[in-house]
Amino acid sequence: MDNDSPNVGGGMIATLRRLAQPPVAAERCEWCSVGLAPAHRHLLEVANRRIICACDGCALRFEGVIGGRFKLIPREARALPGFLLADAQWESFALPINLAFFFQNSAAGKVTALYPSPAGATESLLTLKSWNVLLAANPALSEMEPDVEALLVNRVGSAREYFIAPMDRCYELVGLIRKYWRGFSGGEPVWGEMEKFFGRVRESAGVPGAGEVCHA
Repeated sequence: MDNDSPNVGGGMIATLRRLAQPPVAAERCEWCSVGLAPAHRHLLEVANRRIICACDGCALRFEGVIGGRFKLIPREARALPGFLLADAQWESFALPINLAFFFQNSAAGKVTALYPSPAGATESLLTLKSWNVLLAANPALSEMEPDVEALLVNRVGSAREYFIAPMDRCYELVGLIRKYWRGFSGGEPVWGEMEKFFGRVRESAGVPGAGEVCHA
């Protein structure tokens, strides 16, 4: 793993800040300017990975679009019970934190691995061989929609949770860590926010709220 790779930049920093903030009623669709409810749809601009807020009417114009500039991000997460990832295999990824998400990056033509950090979303090199081994053991990963869905891994403390998650959820997690992390170990506020975050992901995936995030 090359953990010295540069942070994912561009418009993503602004996106992370927005997703980490409490929802506000004044937020508007970036297509038609109509006011948005706190829970609303997002689109992904594929080339620069910018996330765009949209009303249902504008968002659904992009449903099922293939090869376009924008993709509609799905609403719900899906749990992966029985996911196979041995501790030794995870450690071989050499990630500095036990949280990461992996997605098929159409613009780069490869699977990209990102982990949240106080500096934002940071890319870590993932070899094609490593991904193919993971895919062979877990065929459900082939159902992920490129660019807008990711394998979200939570192995903090005793947790062993795996989801196919919408990309906006993954960047929400990055935004929370960027906002709340303090000092070397993160501090209690960030771990509390992570517990709430994974509670929402479990609820979205229809999983009982067991196995809370534990600060190791």
